[in-house]
Amino acid sequence: MALTAQSVWDNCLLFIKDNIQPQAYKTWFEPIVAVKLADKALSIQVPSKFFYEWLEEHYVKILKVALTKELGATAKLVYIIRMENTYGNKQPFTEKIPSSNRSAVKSQAIDVSFKNKSPELKNPFVIPGIRNVKIESQLNPNYNFDNFLEGDSNRLARNAGLAVSAKPGGTSFNPLLIFGGVGLGKTHLAHAIGVDIKDKYPEKTVLYISAEKFQQQYVESVRKNNRNDFIHFYQLIDVLIIDDVQFLSGKAGTQDVFFHIFNHLHQNGKQVILTSDKAPVDMQDIEQRLLSRFKWGLSAELQTPDFETRIAILKNKLYRDGVEMEEDIINYIAKHIKSNIRELEGAIISLIAQSSFNRKEVTIELARQIVEKFVKNTKREVSIDYIQKIVSDYFQMDVDTLQSKTRKRHIVQARQLAMFFAKKFTKASLASIGSQIGKRDHATVLHACKTVDNLSTTDKQFRKYVEDLTKKLSV
Repeated sequence: MALTAQSVWDNCLLFIKDNIQPQAYKTWFEPIVAVKLADKALSIQVPSKFFYEWLEEHYVKILKVALTKELGATAKLVYIIRMENTYGNKQPFTEKIPSSNRSAVKSQAIDVSFKNKSPELKNPFVIPGIRNVKIESQLNPNYNFDNFLEGDSNRLARNAGLAVSAKPGGTSFNPLLIFGGVGLGKTHLAHAIGVDIKDKYPEKTVLYISAEKFQQQYVESVRKNNRNDFIHFYQLIDVLIIDDVQFLSGKAGTQDVFFHIFNHLHQNGKQVILTSDKAPVDMQDIEQRLLSRFKWGLSAELQTPDFETRIAILKNKLYRDGVEMEEDIINYIAKHIKSNIRELEGAIISLIAQSSFNRKEVTIELARQIVEKFVKNTKREVSIDYIQKIVSDYFQMDVDTLQSKTRKRHIVQARQLAMFFAKKFTKASLASIGSQIGKRDHATVLHACKTVDNLSTTDKQFRKYVEDLTKKLSV
């Protein structure tokens, strides 16, 4: 049977597939198309110049062996470089081809026995906010580990961040996904990791970007017909930090491009750090193949800080601002603002401002006024503590009874309702809800939610409980 370009390339692929990692094969060899076979020269089409350079830098030896097995020692490989047309026009186009010769295809014959020097990879296009000469990290140096105080609510995430910053890409925490509710310090911790890496490894390229900005850049790259350049730019990053990754929900094109960038970085030992307001299991409209990759590393939750941690945060804030405040006032603020760190620091700033501008002494009474106004004006993200109090009051029991181990039916139902509404009204994970409502596990919370759903449809009295509590929590 006469040899064809496809048959030769298929045989090469069988050999290559047996000798490299499956994901590397999928990323770098599946996109290649066999074009023609002339004498001992096999022409293959690759998506871009970067793609060709990567093959020559990393896979030239295996290509040489595979092709020599098929065509002999004089075999040659010709790359046909064609850029993808993201507007859907089937007319092929290439970089640096004059408009009068737009249908031309740039190709270059390369003998695979030739040892190519590693190409110098340059920023392929200017991303808004990032200078072309040097990729700026976009990190905020004020967000560091020194002012990210450790407590029970963040110990796992903080220590994982320290491990990553000590050895980026070299731990099992890759990707590191930091998740939790609003104002709990996700962005702060992500920046702190990046800042620490830049201090320890100044030669590494670190980039922080919000998922929203990433999506905007992707849309712009499609508009300008340089989607591949967009991908290749991000593949050059050593440590990629993407904030609020849940923003990619429902954006299929951005998810697809991020999937390929993520695969490339992960395969090449680069570090990926993500933040989200939800755990992977709770993310909606994110492709399963992406969610599965989010779970490859570590998902670390930031929970609502406990009283002791809130005290430490306030004292640290006051120390950094050079302000002294009496212990009982600090305790009062920490006791009454529980939902998140952002509100906690906002309240202390408001208190200091009121004292300075109005020349009032900082007293418990002033603190009470500020806290009441602050909590009222910032309008709640309903907290799990608040839900437990409302449910307990409704069933005329205290919170300790609601959280107890008793199996009395009316207490069990009250506890299940608290878990149901915590899942409905907060962004906390199932594990976090269970931990705060009697130290139960996530499976107990899941069972409680299913039970409430079932009883709401079969038990008229129970349905009234749900309706009454919904009104109280929605006010």
